[in-house]
Amino acid sequence: MTHTAMPYRPNVGIIVLNAEGKIWIGQRCDAQSTGYVDFWQMPQGGIDAGEDVLLAAKRELQEETGITSVELLYEVPQWITYDLPPELVGKALKGKYRGQTQKWFVFRFTGDESEINIETPMNGAHQEFSRWQWATRAQVMAGVVPFKVGVYEQLFAAVQDIEIIE
Repeated sequence: MTHTAMPYRPNVGIIVLNAEGKIWIGQRCDAQSTGYVDFWQMPQGGIDAGEDVLLAAKRELQEETGITSVELLYEVPQWITYDLPPELVGKALKGKYRGQTQKWFVFRFTGDESEINIETPMNGAHQEFSRWQWATRAQVMAGVVPFKVGVYEQLFAAVQDIEIIE
Protein backbone atom coordinates (compact mmCIF):
# COMPACT_ATOMS: atom_id res chain seq x y z
CA MET A 1 0.00 0.00 0.00
CA THR A 2 1.38 3.40 -0.92
CA HIS A 3 1.70 6.13 1.64
CA THR A 4 -1.19 8.13 0.15
CA ALA A 5 -3.48 5.08 0.14
CA MET A 6 -2.99 4.51 3.87
CA PRO A 7 -5.79 5.80 6.12
CA TYR A 8 -5.61 8.39 8.88
CA ARG A 9 -6.01 7.18 12.45
CA PRO A 10 -9.00 8.77 14.24
CA ASN A 11 -7.62 10.47 17.31
CA VAL A 12 -8.50 12.90 20.10
CA GLY A 13 -6.27 15.67 21.37
CA ILE A 14 -6.59 17.44 24.69
CA ILE A 15 -5.55 20.89 25.88
CA VAL A 16 -5.59 20.94 29.67
CA LEU A 17 -5.33 24.39 31.25
CA ASN A 18 -4.51 25.08 34.87
CA ALA A 19 -6.03 27.99 36.82
CA GLU A 20 -3.30 30.31 35.50
CA GLY A 21 -4.02 29.47 31.86
CA LYS A 22 -0.90 27.35 31.34
CA ILE A 23 -1.03 24.18 29.25
CA TRP A 24 -0.17 20.64 30.40
CA ILE A 25 2.52 19.05 28.20
CA GLY A 26 4.50 15.86 28.50
CA GLN A 27 7.72 14.55 27.04
CA ARG A 28 7.11 11.28 25.23
CA CYS A 29 8.80 8.12 26.50
CA ASP A 30 9.39 6.86 22.95
CA ALA A 31 11.30 9.96 21.84
CA GLN A 32 14.59 8.04 21.48
CA SER A 33 13.11 5.31 19.26
CA THR A 34 11.55 7.79 16.82
CA GLY A 35 14.65 9.95 16.52
CA TYR A 36 12.69 12.98 17.73
CA VAL A 37 14.32 13.70 21.07
CA ASP A 38 13.35 16.40 23.58
CA PHE A 39 9.97 17.18 22.08
CA TRP A 40 6.85 17.75 24.10
CA GLN A 41 3.16 17.32 23.33
CA MET A 42 -0.31 17.62 24.76
CA PRO A 43 -2.19 14.40 25.57
CA GLN A 44 -3.74 12.60 22.62
CA GLY A 45 -4.82 9.12 21.70
CA GLY A 46 -6.87 6.83 19.53
CA ILE A 47 -10.62 6.59 19.43
CA ASP A 48 -11.96 3.07 19.91
CA ALA A 49 -14.50 1.75 17.38
CA GLY A 50 -17.92 3.22 18.20
CA GLU A 51 -16.55 5.34 21.05
CA ASP A 52 -17.94 8.83 21.64
CA VAL A 53 -15.17 11.37 20.95
CA LEU A 54 -15.64 13.31 24.21
CA LEU A 55 -15.55 10.10 26.22
CA ALA A 56 -12.44 9.07 24.26
CA ALA A 57 -10.78 12.37 25.19
CA LYS A 58 -11.57 11.91 28.89
CA ARG A 59 -10.39 8.26 28.77
CA GLU A 60 -7.12 9.14 27.03
CA LEU A 61 -6.49 12.02 29.42
CA GLN A 62 -6.97 9.72 32.41
CA GLU A 63 -4.87 6.92 30.91
CA GLU A 64 -1.95 9.17 29.99
CA THR A 65 -1.93 11.62 32.89
CA GLY A 66 -4.17 10.32 35.68
CA ILE A 67 -6.22 13.52 35.36
CA THR A 68 -9.96 13.13 35.91
CA SER A 69 -10.85 16.47 37.54
CA VAL A 70 -11.65 18.58 34.50
CA GLU A 71 -14.31 20.93 33.21
CA LEU A 72 -14.98 21.02 29.45
CA LEU A 73 -14.36 24.54 28.10
CA TYR A 74 -14.50 24.00 24.34
CA GLU A 75 -14.68 21.45 21.54
CA VAL A 76 -12.83 22.50 18.39
CA PRO A 77 -15.46 22.09 15.65
CA GLN A 78 -13.17 20.93 12.85
CA TRP A 79 -10.98 17.85 12.71
CA ILE A 80 -7.27 18.61 12.26
CA THR A 81 -5.25 16.18 10.15
CA TYR A 82 -1.51 15.67 9.79
CA ASP A 83 0.81 13.32 7.91
CA LEU A 84 3.72 11.53 9.51
CA PRO A 85 7.14 12.35 8.08
CA PRO A 86 8.26 9.77 5.48
CA GLU A 87 10.78 8.13 7.85
CA LEU A 88 7.99 7.25 10.32
CA VAL A 89 5.37 5.99 7.84
CA GLY A 90 5.06 2.23 8.27
CA LYS A 91 6.78 2.42 11.68
CA ALA A 92 4.85 4.79 13.94
CA LEU A 93 1.14 4.32 14.68
CA LYS A 94 1.58 0.53 14.45
CA GLY A 95 2.63 0.94 10.82
CA LYS A 96 -0.99 1.13 9.66
CA TYR A 97 -1.59 4.85 9.18
CA ARG A 98 -0.19 7.75 7.18
CA GLY A 99 -1.01 10.17 10.01
CA GLN A 100 -3.86 11.15 12.25
CA THR A 101 -7.09 13.10 12.06
CA GLN A 102 -7.75 14.67 15.42
CA LYS A 103 -10.74 16.05 17.31
CA TRP A 104 -9.50 18.49 19.96
CA PHE A 105 -11.01 19.46 23.32
CA VAL A 106 -10.05 22.14 25.83
CA PHE A 107 -10.46 21.34 29.53
CA ARG A 108 -9.79 23.31 32.70
CA PHE A 109 -7.99 21.24 35.34
CA THR A 110 -10.01 21.55 38.55
CA GLY A 111 -8.16 19.07 40.75
CA ASP A 112 -5.01 18.97 42.81
CA GLU A 113 -1.69 18.25 41.09
CA SER A 114 -1.31 15.14 43.27
CA GLU A 115 -3.85 13.52 40.91
CA ILE A 116 -1.38 13.75 38.00
CA ASN A 117 0.32 10.38 37.55
CA ILE A 118 2.31 9.64 34.40
CA GLU A 119 4.26 6.67 35.84
CA THR A 120 1.37 4.21 36.33
CA PRO A 121 -1.22 4.76 33.60
CA MET A 122 -4.83 3.72 34.09
CA ASN A 123 -6.54 0.72 32.45
CA GLY A 124 -3.27 -1.11 31.81
CA ALA A 125 -2.14 1.45 29.23
CA HIS A 126 1.57 1.88 28.56
CA GLN A 127 3.38 4.94 29.90
CA GLU A 128 3.34 7.76 27.33
CA PHE A 129 5.31 10.47 29.11
CA SER A 130 8.58 10.55 31.03
CA ARG A 131 8.18 14.14 32.33
CA TRP A 132 5.47 16.79 32.42
CA GLN A 133 5.12 20.51 33.04
CA TRP A 134 2.74 23.46 32.78
CA ALA A 135 3.76 25.63 29.83
CA THR A 136 2.91 28.85 28.04
CA ARG A 137 1.68 28.76 24.46
CA ALA A 138 5.13 29.89 23.28
CA GLN A 139 6.81 27.07 25.23
CA VAL A 140 4.39 24.54 23.73
CA MET A 141 5.16 25.74 20.21
CA ALA A 142 8.92 25.77 20.89
CA GLY A 143 8.82 22.17 22.13
CA VAL A 144 6.50 20.47 19.64
CA VAL A 145 7.87 17.90 17.19
CA PRO A 146 8.30 19.58 13.76
CA PHE A 147 5.68 17.50 11.95
CA LYS A 148 2.99 18.62 14.43
CA VAL A 149 3.73 22.36 14.29
CA GLY A 150 0.96 22.91 11.70
CA VAL A 151 -1.53 21.02 13.88
CA TYR A 152 -0.71 23.16 16.90
CA GLU A 153 -0.87 26.38 14.83
CA GLN A 154 -4.36 25.43 13.55
CA LEU A 155 -5.39 24.40 17.04
CA PHE A 156 -4.28 27.62 18.71
CA ALA A 157 -5.99 29.67 15.98
CA ALA A 158 -9.22 27.75 16.69
CA VAL A 159 -9.04 28.44 20.45
CA GLN A 160 -7.84 32.03 20.28
CA ASP A 161 -10.78 33.27 22.37
CA ILE A 162 -9.80 31.07 25.31
CA GLU A 163 -7.43 32.63 27.83
CA ILE A 164 -4.12 30.84 27.47
CA ILE A 165 -0.86 32.29 28.76
CA GLU A 166 1.23 33.38 25.78
